[in-house]
Order: sequence, then C-alpha cells, then structure tokens
Amino acid sequence: MELTVVQGDITTQQVDAVVNAANRAMRGGGGVDGAIHAAGGPEVLADCVRRFPRGLATGDAGWTTAGRLPARWVIHVVGPNYTRGETDRALLTSCYRRALGVADELGARSVAFPLVSAGVYGWPLGDAIDAALETLRATPTRVEEARLVAFGRRTYDAVRARLGAS
Repeated sequence: MELTVVQGDITTQQVDAVVNAANRAMRGGGGVDGAIHAAGGPEVLADCVRRFPRGLATGDAGWTTAGRLPARWVIHVVGPNYTRGETDRALLTSCYRRALGVADELGARSVAFPLVSAGVYGWPLGDAIDAALETLRATPTRVEEARLVAFGRRTYDAVRARLGAS
C-alpha cells in the first residue's frame, strides 16, 4: 500500500472513501465530522441514522453513503477522547485497522484519513501521527493508497517529517 500525505480539505479528496472522525452518536458534530456532514449533505446523516441507530463504539468503524462528496463512501470511526481521559492507544489504532477492514469489504482502493482524535479530542499530535503511520503500515489490506489529509501546515509538516524519517 502506498502511504501519502497531503495538506488540504478531506471533503474534496478524489478517493473511493473518506474516513470521518465521528462521535459515538453518529449524528454530526464539529471538526472533520461537521465538515463531512456539511459537504456531504443530508444523505450522510440520514444514512447514519438508518445504519447506526445506536451509534458506534469507540474504536469501531462503519460506512455510509458519501452524499455530495466526491468520494463514494464515508467510513466513520469513533476515536478516543483524550481530553476526557480516554487514553487507551489501542482504541485509536483500532480506528485505522477497522477503517481498512471496512474499506476492504467495500472494495475501496483509495482512502483518505484524517488524524483521528488529534483535533478537538486532544490526542497528542506526535503520537497521533505515529499511531496512524504504524497501524496503516502494519495492517494487511487490499487498499492501494492510504492518504493522510492534514488540514493545517503545521500538521502537514509534522506528518511529512515522520513519513520521511521511516
């Protein structure tokens, strides 16, 4: 699998699936979740309500339509909320493994990932990057490209540095 990083907006990525850093309720929220729901339109929320009436557990993943996004699917993952004391790294790495598993079930060959839990959920940036890179590299998958999408320049530079160092 090719592992790449770009700086930009995850909602504009031309990939088979985008990964949404969702909350447990699966009803939209802030950050990446809010951006994906806004850009994807009401179809994304309607599919979340239909497919996940009780939401998703932390560390788990599931998919919905991508609505008006250029991607075909949204793979929703629920990362741990570090600021609320959810510091089990296994829950964070599970998000990436489960997302790749769902991508394989769907037949997705290109997947755009945010840095799960690194935003409002407060996971330390360096470890969030390491968890993503380590897990994406170690997980068997048929996905051909895993693209990390960094919203800001600081995050992009940090991911690029770690990607280049390994």
